[in-house]
Amino acid sequence: MIEQSNDDKGKKTAVLFSVQTPGVSDEENGSSLQELRRLVKTMGLEVVATLTQRRSKPETGTLLGAGKLKELAGYTGGTGIVEKFSRKSKDECDDMDEEYPVGSLADRYEESLSHDPMAENRVRANVVIYDGEISTKQLQNLEKATGVEVLDRTSVILEIFSRHAKSREALIQVEIAKLAYLVPRLRASQIGGDRQGGGVGSKGVGETSHELNKRHIRDRISELKSRLVGIRNEQNRRRSRRKENFQVSLIGYTNAGKSSLMQKLTGSDVLVEDKLFATLDTRVKALQPEAFPPVLISDTVGFIKKLPHDLVASFQSTLDEALAASLLLFIIDASDPAFRSQLTVTHSVLKEIGGEKIPNLLILNKIDKLTTGELEALYLEFPDGIFISAHTPEDVAILRKKILEYFESNMIETTMVVPYDKGHLLGQLRNKASIINESYDETGTSVTFKTFPETLTWLQKMMD
Repeated sequence: MIEQSNDDKGKKTAVLFSVQTPGVSDEENGSSLQELRRLVKTMGLEVVATLTQRRSKPETGTLLGAGKLKELAGYTGGTGIVEKFSRKSKDECDDMDEEYPVGSLADRYEESLSHDPMAENRVRANVVIYDGEISTKQLQNLEKATGVEVLDRTSVILEIFSRHAKSREALIQVEIAKLAYLVPRLRASQIGGDRQGGGVGSKGVGETSHELNKRHIRDRISELKSRLVGIRNEQNRRRSRRKENFQVSLIGYTNAGKSSLMQKLTGSDVLVEDKLFATLDTRVKALQPEAFPPVLISDTVGFIKKLPHDLVASFQSTLDEALAASLLLFIIDASDPAFRSQLTVTHSVLKEIGGEKIPNLLILNKIDKLTTGELEALYLEFPDGIFISAHTPEDVAILRKKILEYFESNMIETTMVVPYDKGHLLGQLRNKASIINESYDETGTSVTFKTFPETLTWLQKMMD
């Protein structure tokens, strides 16, 4: 994979490209490419250009038509030619080439875009990245045509996950996902006779090195999954011990501000970075200042469009934290023009893991980046939303109050007199209820409190 350089001159540069098929709007295509740009930036790469071609479907062997493939190779110094690329295919592809701007190219490259793509003074890209998934054959052809490393969107996400994983569980889950991604993309040996155990006296024709590699990878995946079982069992035990507490889980698109909000609500020192997938490990902290009922807040891995299925499956245990929650907070970046589609992705992933029926609140974060007009429009569009900036203490206090009000809505307020000979119950009651007032007379302690029906039933039974 890509190595990061500390030398600015040696910094890796990338050119991004996509194929826009019918049914995908310019806005959707542009938004997806912009998101890919942010992913690539998180990897430490500098994007020098973005290309898009409209086609009825991606070209089978190279994704792009011959003309656009030549243009792509102009950024890398490649030939733009793949052996055995048929004349018929080239003519058909040239007819379908349609050039148009998508997203914003870096300012210093804009002028050069109007010149010959093979111009020698162009800043070269040493990585090509496709906004989608690439098959093994397409990868081989694109590398031949461009002469540089070629990545797809999934491999970029996997690389970011690999760099940001810290806990033992996250490291194992990322490795499983990377290996699952690798298996169908292993390149078969070019030497037809490269076989193991196929000599005289052996059974069968033996295995190619390609087959052996696949078998070793599958064995490694099985080993990692076995290790994960023990970790998940321990997590389930911890989760079981937390059942007596109410738990709120922050979910949403990556970089929506979940970690910042987690930090403000709990007073913890969780990592906060302006990067995609800065958080991969679930953290569980108590809501601060403490109140009744006690509430635990958990942060989860962010979602993203086209999140590889293997990653969703691998991070099931992390997402299980959300499934154990009493309340979900859907955190969205209200300043991101694409937040509506991001919210759709969040709902989709949540449904995939079986959490669509858990009660939730919609939190529109980063409103400090909106104009008054934009904010007013969103108030009308999302009347039930909670509008905040995680950097504004007053907003965080309002959200904390909303969380407590949600749980308090099921509480009952009542007054009871606890006789002095049962005074030991008061200590237990203070842990199980919110005490509003206490007074004393000759019969005992008169207590006004708010609590849940089951606690009230327990107290009445103890008083009999």
